[in-house]
Amino acid sequence: MESLDTPKRGWRAARRPATWRALLLGSVLLLHGGASAAEISDRGPNPFFAMDNGVGRGRLTPVEQAEVVKDIGFDGISYNGTQELTERLNAFDQAGLKIFGIYVHASFEKPPREDKGLAEAILKLKGRDTVVWLTVGRLDKGEDADAVRVVREVADMAAASGVRVALYPHRGDHVETTEDALRIVEQVGRPNVGVTFNLCHELMAGNEQRLETILRTSASKLYMVTINGADPGTNVEQTIQVLGEGRVDVLKLLKVLDAEGYLGPIGLQCYNVKGDMKENLTRSMEAWKQMSRARVP
Repeated sequence: MESLDTPKRGWRAARRPATWRALLLGSVLLLHGGASAAEISDRGPNPFFAMDNGVGRGRLTPVEQAEVVKDIGFDGISYNGTQELTERLNAFDQAGLKIFGIYVHASFEKPPREDKGLAEAILKLKGRDTVVWLTVGRLDKGEDADAVRVVREVADMAAASGVRVALYPHRGDHVETTEDALRIVEQVGRPNVGVTFNLCHELMAGNEQRLETILRTSASKLYMVTINGADPGTNVEQTIQVLGEGRVDVLKLLKVLDAEGYLGPIGLQCYNVKGDMKENLTRSMEAWKQMSRARVP
């Protein structure tokens, strides 16, 4: 049997209706290092991390960021860019936490192999299950063939170190939605490339009524998920709020992920959320715990 992190299966558990609940609980116990069922009911079946845009990006040191996310109860963080990666890895290793992704951009104009920072970062990630979280090109600058070319190049660089690549849909890029990412992944044809579901960018794309369908159709290639409190809309203030706020039913989406057997990481999107950093993170963690208790089989 393939392991849960086998690239071509993403993070899906085996789906057999008669044993699904036992499989889910057993898999979660492994992912959470032997935590009790009671602890899992409070934490959920997925590792939960905070994106660094809500953890003092540019203000706190990696050690300070690790302290914040650990104190609040997150399993780790994701980082924007490849700078200070050694210091970041060391800080989170020392805290017993994980860096789940490094967020980078592949432009159509510059071959990824010429990005020295990316090449060095991929070497440093060898032996770790940290994904290269890849945004792809400007919407007005290229075609699918350009996207396929750059993604293949990054994928091949990453494969040499046993690293996975998750396409990160972002408004204004060639890959704007999860469905765009799926289309490109199919053409790329590399086993270490999967997709991300970003709640905020799906809402900005007008996909509010199709969120559950998108999750189901992407589940076999899903490497990462980001959530947050949200209202439907096209701007950041509407679509990115503290978790637990807004009209979008995030719990319903998490239950779809459970039904599809997704056991991979879920990140808290924090971009441009106003207010006190620690208070926002704490409120989001409390909302996560409430949702987790409602998800337990």
